[in-house]
Amino acid sequence: MTKKSFSIPGAPPPIGPYSPAILVNDTLYISGQVPINPVSGELVTENIEAATHQVMQNIQSLLAEAGFTFENVVKCTIFMFEFNDFQKMNAIYATYFDAMPPARETVEIARLPLDAMIEISCVAVK
Repeated sequence: MTKKSFSIPGAPPPIGPYSPAILVNDTLYISGQVPINPVSGELVTENIEAATHQVMQNIQSLLAEAGFTFENVVKCTIFMFEFNDFQKMNAIYATYFDAMPPARETVEIARLPLDAMIEISCVAVK
C-alpha cells in the first residue's frame, strides 16, 4: 500500500490532527472541508452560496494537488448547519459536476468546526 498526504498550497494548517487529503493507491480521501479562504485564512460567512463555493474550491485544489478532478469524485458527504439552505447549496454544488454527479448524502448538524455553515468531504478514484 502506498499512502501520501496532500494539502492546499499556501493554506493554513488543519485545525486538528488530520490530513486534508490522503491518497491510498488510486483512491483519494478528502477530509471535511469548511469554507476557509486558503489565502486569508478567514472563514467565509456571507451566505451559503459563498460558503459552498469556497468549500468546493478547496476540494478542487486538493483534487488538483493529487492529480484528480471532479470527474474522479465518486462520493460526497455534506454537513449543513441550516437545512433550509439546502436548495441554495445544491444549486452551487451542482455546478461543479457535469454528466454524472457522485453518490451523496446531506445531513443537518447542530454545529460544525469554527461554527461554519457547511462542511463537505469526498472520495475520488482514478
